[in-house]
Amino acid sequence: MKHKILLVEDDVAINDMVKGQLTKEGLEVVQAFDGEEALGVFANDVFDLILLDLMLPRLDGMEFLKIIREKSMIPILIMSAKDGDLDKALGLGFGADDYIPKPFSMIELTARVKAAIRRATHYSRTEQKGEQEKKVLTAGELTIDLDNFALLKSGREIKLTAKEFHILKLFISHPSRVYTKAQIYSLVWEDDYYGDENVINVHMRRLREKIEDDPSKPRYIKTLWGIGYKLGEF
Repeated sequence: MKHKILLVEDDVAINDMVKGQLTKEGLEVVQAFDGEEALGVFANDVFDLILLDLMLPRLDGMEFLKIIREKSMIPILIMSAKDGDLDKALGLGFGADDYIPKPFSMIELTARVKAAIRRATHYSRTEQKGEQEKKVLTAGELTIDLDNFALLKSGREIKLTAKEFHILKLFISHPSRVYTKAQIYSLVWEDDYYGDENVINVHMRRLREKIEDDPSKPRYIKTLWGIGYKLGEF
């Protein structure tokens, strides 16, 4: 069965080019050229991934993303030339999974799309099996429930995006290990690292804002300058 993608891009030439490439790769692509059209298409079909430009007419990509996230956890890959939009799209309340900066190569775009679908399929199968015993990890005042994807700090629930949860889980599961940005991306996104630090930087900053008493002086996730990150000592 072919995986189906909703492609939302107002530039007709780019939209057609991307559709042509992904179709060659064996994917089914449904096109939309503005945010309102995309909402209608999404409501009447089932998709495995949304490929989304943020600069859209009628309903912009950020609003579209917010509406979709209220009803679905479908993987969403952002296409954008603006770093400021990236920060918002990956942040609290929006929850895009990944992004690829414009201009992009079709080889990289195809790899990102396939990796996102592969991750979503893997997570779905894992949840359906339901065979793992319940696990709870702690670090300082943090308690992370691996089965229920929940985080408590001193008994108070903290809402994390899926990527933030998996980053924190990575550090708490291996408290003495130092991770480079490339290793974090490879393990959490399950994809090759292309050297773009923005995705890691945004997620790390957002995570610290949620779990740290003072994000400018982090206790839980320490930075080792020039190397990477590790869990603090508790």
